Parts: sequence; structure tokens; C-alpha cells
Amino acid sequence: MGKKVKKEVEPPPKDVFDPLSVESKKAATVVLMLSSPEEEVLYKGCEALYKFALKGEENKLTLLELGALEPLFKLVIHEDPTVRRNATMVVGIMASHNDVKKSLRQLDVTSAFIARLAPEEDVVIHEFASLCLVHMSIDYNSKVQIFEQGGLEPLIRLLGSPDPDVKKNCVECIYNLVQDFQSRAAIRELNVMPPLLELLKSDYPVIQLLALKTLGAITIDKETRMMLRENQGLDHLFKILETKEFNDLHVEALGVVANCLEDVDTMQLIQETGGLRKLLAFTEVSTLTEFQKNAAKAIAKAAADPENRKILNEQEVEKCLITLLGTDNEGTKIAASQAISAMCENLASKQTTGALGIPQLVQLLSSENEEVKEAAATALVNLTTAHPANVSAVAEAEAIEPLISVLSCKRDGAVASAASVLTNLAMQEPLRLTIQSHGFMTAIVEPLNSTNSIVQSRAALAVAAMGCDTDGRTELRNSGGFEPLVKLLHSKNDEVRRNACWAVMVCANDELTAAEMTRLGALDILDEINLSIGRKNNFSEAALEKILDHNLPQKYSQMGFLASTNIILDGFYDYGQVKPGEKLLSLEELCGQELNDHRAIILINAKLSELEHQAISISIEEKPQENPASRIGASATSVRKTSRNNSLDEKPESPGRSSSISKGSSREKGSRKGKGKKEEEKPKDEELEASIPKVVETPGKALWIPPFDPILFDYITEISRTILPLPTSKEQVVALAQFVADRLGGPIERNNLHEFSWELHISEIEYELKCNVVPIGKIEKGTFYHRALLFKVLADRIAINCSLYRGEYNRAWNEVKLVDDSPLGIPGLLLPPQVYIVDLMYQPGCLMKEESPEADCYRRI
Repeated sequence: MGKKVKKEVEPPPKDVFDPLSVESKKAATVVLMLSSPEEEVLYKGCEALYKFALKGEENKLTLLELGALEPLFKLVIHEDPTVRRNATMVVGIMASHNDVKKSLRQLDVTSAFIARLAPEEDVVIHEFASLCLVHMSIDYNSKVQIFEQGGLEPLIRLLGSPDPDVKKNCVECIYNLVQDFQSRAAIRELNVMPPLLELLKSDYPVIQLLALKTLGAITIDKETRMMLRENQGLDHLFKILETKEFNDLHVEALGVVANCLEDVDTMQLIQETGGLRKLLAFTEVSTLTEFQKNAAKAIAKAAADPENRKILNEQEVEKCLITLLGTDNEGTKIAASQAISAMCENLASKQTTGALGIPQLVQLLSSENEEVKEAAATALVNLTTAHPANVSAVAEAEAIEPLISVLSCKRDGAVASAASVLTNLAMQEPLRLTIQSHGFMTAIVEPLNSTNSIVQSRAALAVAAMGCDTDGRTELRNSGGFEPLVKLLHSKNDEVRRNACWAVMVCANDELTAAEMTRLGALDILDEINLSIGRKNNFSEAALEKILDHNLPQKYSQMGFLASTNIILDGFYDYGQVKPGEKLLSLEELCGQELNDHRAIILINAKLSELEHQAISISIEEKPQENPASRIGASATSVRKTSRNNSLDEKPESPGRSSSISKGSSREKGSRKGKGKKEEEKPKDEELEASIPKVVETPGKALWIPPFDPILFDYITEISRTILPLPTSKEQVVALAQFVADRLGGPIERNNLHEFSWELHISEIEYELKCNVVPIGKIEKGTFYHRALLFKVLADRIAINCSLYRGEYNRAWNEVKLVDDSPLGIPGLLLPPQVYIVDLMYQPGCLMKEESPEADCYRRI
């Protein structure tokens, strides 16, 4: 054999770079290496950056500031799978930093990371690509991009991945996406339910929890709940609830069940399988306060449906809720009270809860937590609405005092509910009096001043319920409650305005209250409301009329109508028609005006004041001379012994144009028919001087007194003596009509009505008195509206029910209700009363049926 010769080693090619191991101690150097064309440098650099970023948030920010993000993102789509994997890991771990997320959104990375979820990619790429999408999906805009770029389908597919981290990231990203309804609708078509339910069996609690959260989000929609039911999802949920080891999942599982309970079909299924009974049992014995609170919330949501309420009542849910009221957790008490409120829509439930739970709810009114007070008060509102037995139970539980104390709470809902409960209690008369005795009217003033429209509305409604007696109104007036109540009439809220009008209508039942409300501007505001088509309501019209019932001059001038219940008292005056909203001057102001062209203002005053009585007594005792200076500003009424003519001739003009009233000889003759000449010539010591004072001076003040009408006084005396004793109402009406017509000019021929010169006669009286205000007793020639007014005045004095209407062109008429005689003389047959118009002009005493042509002709020209 030949000798072996050693082969010589060939030297490396001159154009090849010898391998170099580089050790870098700075991240900046590694970031520069990301631009290398060598795959080995790239994936080793990415690996080093991953370890660096994993150490903390500051390192992630450092890499961002070094400009690593953009080259890393380019490597995410690199051809080499290892480079691609390592780059994805770095970006995935960096994406948790907010500043990094902002930069990623600017780079528009979502489509690239969705592409990394493809089946052919490595499981590590799946993990970190999905992790990046989790962080991106928190932002709304990125969420929309993921949805629009088709990210849901690969995420759902990867729920079946063998890697638990991939599952966790995908289900978390899906949970973020389904917060929007578009994703919830799309996810149903992608059949997400089976893989989600499979995740409930996972060995990892975090995956189970995220799956339950996702189910809770998507089962908001009814269609998804149906899918859950079809895939036996309820069985999975109840298995979790029955397993004590899964305590940490119970709250989320309950949230999904709560959504399902909203469907009647699901509720029935749970009931039939015994699940509902188990759920209530879990709730009562659970040591998790969050579970109990959410269970009560679930019941409240389910109780929104009438059929569900019926099912819950059959399962005696009320006992469970009452048990929850006794827990130590404030949130659970609130949720239980709210559930009771919802269940009260069911009458049987209202009765059950009322019998068992009212004392506990009343105790909660004294809680230091105002939210608890609100929830308890709201439950009591629903329990007592239209349920007298529960009202009595609330009163027996001594709830009135704590309810009134709740009116001073800071929480508007609590105040509004407390006011409503008290309103419900006030429907029973004894309880209303008890509530008032605890100072309710004083306590309600603060809620009336609230800026919350619900509180304002409930407070006004409570005043309407409580203000139906004098004591309550007096307390409210003394507490300053009428001012804020009247202000509520200005409210732009329809309910507040309506309830304020209702309260004003109720409170304006006495003269003092009506006068106070008028002083505060209620009359003007109600006028304004009723002129608006959009703002007026039934109560605004009734409130205006109720206030006007205590201001009859304004009512008759404005509305042209006085009901039979509107009794004309002394001091009334007919100013004539005024427009709505136009303020009517007082009688004192009108008497103080100069004589003008306005139609005569007809005064009704047949009563001497005590001061006038005193002045007359002094005048008679001292017998002053006929010297104007000897009178106290013409303030005393002197006794005259002269005839009407002498009175007119000798009457001095008193200062201040005091109104003059005289009793003429012609009137005396007309009103005393059948009396002899001797009686006519008899000295008239009882006649009063025509000029009646406007001001009577008393120590320390000057009091204005309206002119006294002695002739009207005589009319009242005469009809009381002659007409009042008549046996039937019809006879009284006819006789009174004839009496009125006789005193105001007698019957007038219809065709000669234009010749009846009443205008001239009235003008003469105005000139005589130097005043537009004319006492009705001075009038000897009166037309329709004079006669109708006098008839109403006299009818009111002898208790004849009579209404007064003003028409156009000086027309006015009276309506009376009379019962006709029984037909065929059948005794004991009661007929409804008929409305008649009383003729005072043409055939005085003639009664015309309301709808007859004669009545229509009488009322109109």
C-alpha cells in the first residue's frame, strides 16, 4: 500500500465574512440590529427584546422611545417563521402599555395580527397575536377595526385551541368585542355558543370566568338566550351554582341566569326543572353578599314581565326577598327593596309582602344610608298604592314619623318616594290627620323648593292630598309654603304644573288662602296658563275657578258666570266684562277714580260696618249742624228728616267725592204700596243720609268703607218677610222675579225695548254721585244685566239656588232648577230637576225651559 499523504486545508474565500459573536449590553444596539438582513440576528435580537420588555412597563416605554415598534411590526410579517414568532412575542407583550397601543393604532396593525391567527401559524404566534388583539380591543376604534376586518371568526375558531393561553386571550378579546351590539349580532351567526359552553369545563378558573362574562354580555339579546337554552347551557350554569368549589364563579353564573330569567319560556323551563327553587335556596343561604345582591337584581329584572311575576309569586319569592332585607350588606338591602318594588305589580305579591315585609322596610327608613332609605321608600310607595290594607299596615308599623323625616334627605329619590307614601296614607282620613299632627305641612315646604321636577311633582301632589282642611292650609301658609307652590305653576314640566294646579285648587277652599294665593300672583299665572293650548290642563281651569270663587267680582267680570254655589255677599261689584289676564281694580280704587265714560259699576252692599254703626250713633247723639266742616271729612252718616228732593237740594259735597245714596220719595211710594198718606208724610227718622263715608277715622288708622245701600237693605227685609214664607220654590222664584222687575222699571214690551231709556237714568245717577260706582238700590230703571244681578243677590239671601250668566250686548239671565209636579198626580214619584230661564223683562216671573226657543230668544238679540 502506498503512503497516505495529508490533505492540505484550503483557506476560506477572501469574500466571506468570518462569523462574529456580538454581546450587547444596551437595548438601543439591539434595536439597531432589527434592520439586519440576517434571520439569525433578527430572531436573536427579538428574543433579547422580549426578555427586556417582559421585565416591566418602563422597559416597554424605553423600547417605544428607541423606535423599536415600527421595525418590530415589519418583522411580524417576515417570511421566516422564527423571526415572525419572536417579533410577534415582543409586540404582544409591549401592547399592554397605553403609549404603545396608541402607536399601534397609528400603524394600523389589526389586520396583520388577525392574519397571524391563521391555522398554519405556530401556536406561540396565536398566543401573542391574540394577546395583542386583547389589548387593542379595549379601545373603541380598534374594536370596530377588528370587527370590520373579520377578526371574530378566527378568534372563535381558536376557542378550541389546545393551548390554554390562546383560549384565554381569544375569549377575553371576544368579551371586549361583544360589548357592542354589532358584534353580538354577528357572533350568533358564527355559532359561538358550543365552544363558549365548552370553556366552562376548563381546568383554569380564569378561562371559566371569562367565558361566563362573555355569556353574560351576549345573553342580553333574546335570540342568544334561545341559543343558550337550545344548547343546554342552563344545565352547565346550574352545575356551577351547585358546586361549592366554584364559589368564585357563582356571581358571574348568576348574571347569565338573570338574563335568561327575563324570558317567560326560560323562566318556565327553570321552574319546571326545579332550578328556580334551587336558585332561591342558594340565595337565602349564600355567604357571598355579591351573590345575594345580584340575585335580588335578577329577580327585579325578571319581574318586569307579568307572567314572570306570577311564576315568582308561586315560588314564594317574597320570603326570600324579605330575608335579604335583614342582611348586613347595604347593597343587598337596596337590591331586595327594588325587587319588592318590581314584584308589587302583582297583586298577590303585594299582599304577601305587605303582610310579612312592611315592618322591615319601615325600619330601613331610619338607615344612615340614604340610598337604602330611597329604595325602602320606593318599595313602600308601590306597596301602598291602591291597597288600603297595606296602608294600614304601614301606619301600624309607625312609619309616619320616619317618612316625614325622610322629606329632609339630600337624595331626591328618597324625598319623592316619601312624599308619595304619605300621599297614599292620606287617602284615609284618620291617617291624614295623624300625618298633619306630625308637622307634615312644615316639612313639605323644603321639597316644594326643590329644583328636581320629580320631587316638585310629588310634593305638590302631597299638598293636594293634605290641604283639604283649614288646619293644614293654615300650617302651610304660616310655614311659607304657598310661595313655592305658586312658583311651581310656572314649571315647564307638565306633571309638575298639573299637580301644582291641583294643589292650588284644593287649598283655595277658604277665603284667606285664596286671598294669599292671589297676592302671590296665582290668579295671573293661572290666567296665563289657561290662555295657552299647550300648557293648560283640567286642574288649571278648576284652580282658577276655585280662586275666583273667593273673588266673585273678578270671576263674574272675567268668566261671565256665577254658579248657584257662588253666594254674592256685601262688597260685590259688577265691573263689566274684562279680558282674561286683565287685572280688576279693587272697589276702593274704583271709588277713588274720577267720573269717566266707563259703564257704571254696580255695587252690592247692604251691610253697615261696626264703625259705621258707631259713627251713626255718635251722629244721632251729637246732632251736628249742617256744616260740612262739622263732619269728619263727611265720615259720619247723619239722620235726615227731609224728603228725597230736599236731600238732593241740601246735600253738601263732601271731600273726596264720597258716594251718595238717597232714598227717593217715588221709590218710597213704589215700595210701600197700599200705605196711607199719613204714613207717607210720617217723619223719616230711620232714613240714612245719601252721602256715605269712604273713610272712617279711628285711632291710629284710616279704614276705607264701601258705600252702604239702605234701599237694598230694605229689599232684603221685604222679600224675607213676603217671599221667603211662600210654600214652594217655584212660587218663590216667580214672586221674586216680579219683585225685581217692579223695582227696576216694570215689564217692558219686547218691541218697545229700544224706548226703555235706562242708559240715561244710570248716567244721571253717576253724575249725581260724581262716581262710576252705583249702588244697585239707586237704580229705578234697569235692563237685563241689572235685573239678573239683583235677582241673584236677593235669591242668595233667601236660599233660592240661582246662577247668573252674562251674555253679549248687555244681556244677562238667571237659571234656576225646579222639580216639576208629578205627572198624573202620582204621589212619591221623584223627577229630575229641570233648568229654567227666569224672565225678568217681558213677562216677569215666566219660566222658560233652558233649551226652548223662548229662552234662546231671551238670552240673545
